[in-house]
Amino acid sequence: MGMVRRLLHTRYRVNDLGKIVAFFTEVLGLEEVRRISSPRGSTLVFLKAPESEEQLEICYYPASGPVVVPPDLTHLAFEVDSLEEFGKWAAAKGYPFSDGPTTSSSGTRFAFIDGPEGYEIELIEGRRA
Repeated sequence: MGMVRRLLHTRYRVNDLGKIVAFFTEVLGLEEVRRISSPRGSTLVFLKAPESEEQLEICYYPASGPVVVPPDLTHLAFEVDSLEEFGKWAAAKGYPFSDGPTTSSSGTRFAFIDGPEGYEIELIEGRRA
C-alpha cells in the first residue's frame, strides 16, 4: 500500500535548454509533451519516447549555477530497432557512437553516444522475433 507504483519521470538539469531539447527531439526522436515555468522560475520541458509512458524532465534553472556532469555519473538507455541504422542517423547529426556497438554474453547489442553537456545515452538494439 505505501510502496511506489510506477516511475513517472527523470529530471536532468541543463545549461542550454535549446540545444538539449533539440538533441532529444531531432536526434533521438522524443516528443515534447509540455513546457512550463515552475513557481521558482525554472523552465521545465517534458519529453517522452513514442512507446514509453515515463517522461524525461529537462530543467533549465540558471539561478542555481552551472551544471557540470561528471564522467560516467548517469546515463539514459533507449531501445532502437537497428544499431547500424541509428548509428548512421546519429553520426550524420554530429553524434557518432562513443563506444560500441558491443554484444553482451546474453546476445544483447548496445552502443553509446555522448549527448550535449556530458550526458551519456545508451542505445540497446531490440530483439527481433
